[in-house]
Amino acid sequence: MGTARHNLRVDGARLWSSLMETAAFGATPAGGINRLTLSPEDGQVRDWFRNACEAAGLTVGTDELGTQFALRPGRDSTRPPVATGSHLDTQPTGGRFDGILGTLAGLEVVRTLNDAGIETEAPILIVNWTNEEGSRYAPATMASAAHVGTFTTADILARTDVDGVSVADALDKLGIAATEPTGSRTIGAFVELHIEQGPILEAEDKTIGVVEGGQGILWFDGTITGFESHAGTTPMPRRRDAFAGLAEVALAVERIARAHGPSAVGTLGEAVIGAPSRNVIPGRVRFTLDIRDPRAATLDAIDAELRAALAEIAGRRNLGFTLDLVWRQEPVPFDPGIVALIERGADSLGLPHRRMVSGASHDACNLALKVPTAMIFVPCKDGISHNEAESATQFDCTAGADLLLQTLLTLANAPVTPPRA
Repeated sequence: MGTARHNLRVDGARLWSSLMETAAFGATPAGGINRLTLSPEDGQVRDWFRNACEAAGLTVGTDELGTQFALRPGRDSTRPPVATGSHLDTQPTGGRFDGILGTLAGLEVVRTLNDAGIETEAPILIVNWTNEEGSRYAPATMASAAHVGTFTTADILARTDVDGVSVADALDKLGIAATEPTGSRTIGAFVELHIEQGPILEAEDKTIGVVEGGQGILWFDGTITGFESHAGTTPMPRRRDAFAGLAEVALAVERIARAHGPSAVGTLGEAVIGAPSRNVIPGRVRFTLDIRDPRAATLDAIDAELRAALAEIAGRRNLGFTLDLVWRQEPVPFDPGIVALIERGADSLGLPHRRMVSGASHDACNLALKVPTAMIFVPCKDGISHNEAESATQFDCTAGADLLLQTLLTLANAPVTPPRA
């Protein structure tokens, strides 16, 4: 691969200013962001992003799922662009860096190249993927998954939120019109910068995580069905308490994940009692499960053990249950060549680093199915993310953006190689 200009640095203060400016869209009193996918607040930050990209000389297109593509031309327009980016949507009580750093760092890279008058051989593309978080629509990372063909556009457009609003309706309400079909953009390579969302880098005093891949994920929707009856008149041995059954399920999830440690994790993230009342024994509970591990065989084992545990709990308590797998993402290895390039770049910039696997899902994990892909992590305070207390330093954000700049420059100026099958 070609060499980058190692004396070139981003404007860290400008990047930080962009991060703080966009944090106003959906800002919460506790200092976080509530910017759900295709909400009015998401529409505001999308407009900001489009305007900022166009001011930097980029051409912005939008696919059928609302994903934004901002293109900086290269000398050779026949070469597929080297892409970067992430997402601008957040959790309901999200922070100011998750996804946002990667998207705005891509913009800062382009601004830096513009300031230095540098033209790359291949074009550079910044992407704002729709609905990475999955907090309004399931599954998470759905737009990048559709981009690589894992889902059809029609399937994703028909997905609805808890209020029954479809993706298609939400796009229409915001006035987001497609300029290109989903998946029509050719991408030569993809590099995503992101906060770690975990405690490892901070604990080891490392500035950079060189990400080798993403772990596999299982998402389940489940129900437990018992029988509603009077809380004061029904003896304990005669109860069919759906919520008590769920309590056992939660403990079973913890036990099973621990048994497959140290890498496996399991989370019962949502629980909703049907027709709740203070003096009625719960007769129906809906819940969600999130299971993760970097090994496909472990995911299979946990799946089987969870179903067996639910069957035992339900049988003993005279309950009914369902457990539906709504999403499976296989463990994803990243491109060894780009991983090594990032590692060399961190060395050249004097940034302490370590290799690691991503515990969270990212759009990069979908892109890696079709495109040479890797990720760069920077620390976040106490490993906290998906929380209004999420925090990162200007130094670390700037360091990650500097490494992203060097990586993209090298890839965009590399000799042409045959496309990956």
